[in-house]
Amino acid sequence: MKKTIITIRWWAKIKDQLDLSTREKIVQMLKTEGELSAKEITNIIGITGMAIRRHISTLLRDSMIESTTIRQPMGRPTAIYRLTKQAEDHFPKSYPAVALDLLAELEGEAGESMVNRLFDRRKDSLFKKYEDKMQGKDLAAKVAVLSEIQNDNGYMATWEKSSDEEYILTEYNCPISQIANKYNHACNCELKLFESLLEAEIDRTDCLANGGKKCVYRIRSHNSTGA
Repeated sequence: MKKTIITIRWWAKIKDQLDLSTREKIVQMLKTEGELSAKEITNIIGITGMAIRRHISTLLRDSMIESTTIRQPMGRPTAIYRLTKQAEDHFPKSYPAVALDLLAELEGEAGESMVNRLFDRRKDSLFKKYEDKMQGKDLAAKVAVLSEIQNDNGYMATWEKSSDEEYILTEYNCPISQIANKYNHACNCELKLFESLLEAEIDRTDCLANGGKKCVYRIRSHNSTGA
């Protein structure tokens, strides 16, 4: 009960400062307070229990929260709700900033060449991870698989056949753009990785890390005579 009273006071101070939907408020509370029951959530937000349960049902359906049933000494068992890993991904992360700090420390200790070696090793690891997906496929199928891989990694990738001998892979987002802006070798390694996976000649004609609005790769087979 004491925790609920403190939480109500805390929430009262900030709820008017946040332009949040009720479901967003529930997610925010579970992030800051940990596990809560529907009754506790109702008391904090201050709307009807029926309305709260509708929002909880939606969050459960969307895999944003999960529940555990706890038996009480008296009365009916109570469901306690907490965030799922998917919901945790909803909150901002400082991974790029941390990675940049670590790379800067490595560069200061061992020099830029060591940072470049780190990117090279990552390229080799990614090649080993994905090379089996390319086995037995023609170039078009390989480009399609590469696009799927990049989409899974957050690059918002698309691909198309631009001519009989050329394909274009476009990435509209770069999850490591802050790192690539400072360490261009990361982009060079990505290009070499694509060349190895596709066994093709590739030109990058636009690059997010160099101020472009997207990364564009023009892909041709090694025996192609196209421009």
